[in-house]
Amino acid sequence: MATKRTVLRAAAALAGAAAFPFAARAQADYPNKPIKLVCPFPAGGTSDVMARLIADELGRQLKQPVVVENIGGAGGVIGTDRALKMAADGYTLIQTGVGQNAVAHGLSLKVPYDSKADFIHLTQVHQGPNLLVVHPSTPWKTIQEFIAEAKKNPGKLSYGYTPAASGHMAMELLKQTAGIYMVGIPYRGGGPLMTDMLGGTIPVMFINQDVALQHVKAGKLRPLAVTSIKRNPLYPDVPTLDESGYKDFSALSWSGISVAKGVPKPIADKLEAALVAAMQTPNVRQRLESTGFVVPPLGSADYTKFVAAEHDRWVKVIKTAGIKEE
Repeated sequence: MATKRTVLRAAAALAGAAAFPFAARAQADYPNKPIKLVCPFPAGGTSDVMARLIADELGRQLKQPVVVENIGGAGGVIGTDRALKMAADGYTLIQTGVGQNAVAHGLSLKVPYDSKADFIHLTQVHQGPNLLVVHPSTPWKTIQEFIAEAKKNPGKLSYGYTPAASGHMAMELLKQTAGIYMVGIPYRGGGPLMTDMLGGTIPVMFINQDVALQHVKAGKLRPLAVTSIKRNPLYPDVPTLDESGYKDFSALSWSGISVAKGVPKPIADKLEAALVAAMQTPNVRQRLESTGFVVPPLGSADYTKFVAAEHDRWVKVIKTAGIKEE
């Protein structure tokens, strides 16, 4: 005689079998309505620009609109968490990145998601180096001269930073790698930081290569080094920290596209293929490369490994530096 549990299990199996054709059809028809891409930062910044660039091209690939929704707050954590709680049906894409998926985990134990376990990371979209720049009134012409000065006068040099930004992390990594001690001056945003840097109030900082470009060209900032392993095409004469004696030094600004872990594999696979195709279009490549960003290795396998490595790198740097959430 069948037990009650056996009957219930059989009923559940029948219900699942009945629902399966509808689920399969929904996956085969995907997408049949507009898709949302959550950018967890306000409009106007680099993350927002990258989100809109890939959304436009992805919409053409999938033949459905991809609409960017900005949900800022807490360095990207609020928007990321909210997106993860939406239906895992492939109609909500999540812009992942260095702040919300690597740095945040080092700064706080309260991040409500696991960047290694709670996502399907589909592909990286961009990566770009930070640039170590000094005010032209300073005497340092090379990275070696700057490091020598910092070592000779520990604690006497100051630098500017915005907390938890990639430039902040790059400076902490340099301090640890080169064995130097400097005083950091925190700023609430990039605007006030740049104003003081251009005015000579602070002598040195790390900044994203695209933001620095106009000021370097105008002679208002002097670049000493880039934080990518290879030299950046926009700064061909500026050495990398890796070639300057700090082997494997890398501190990048990056973002990519992910979905929640529960998205069905056929849909995730279709999204991955469409994103890779979008990234290889001449329009996207030209837009990225014209501002010094590098088209990264594409696809889920590479991006999944990259996110995990960046997570571990920045958690270690932050713990070593003793940086606390502000």
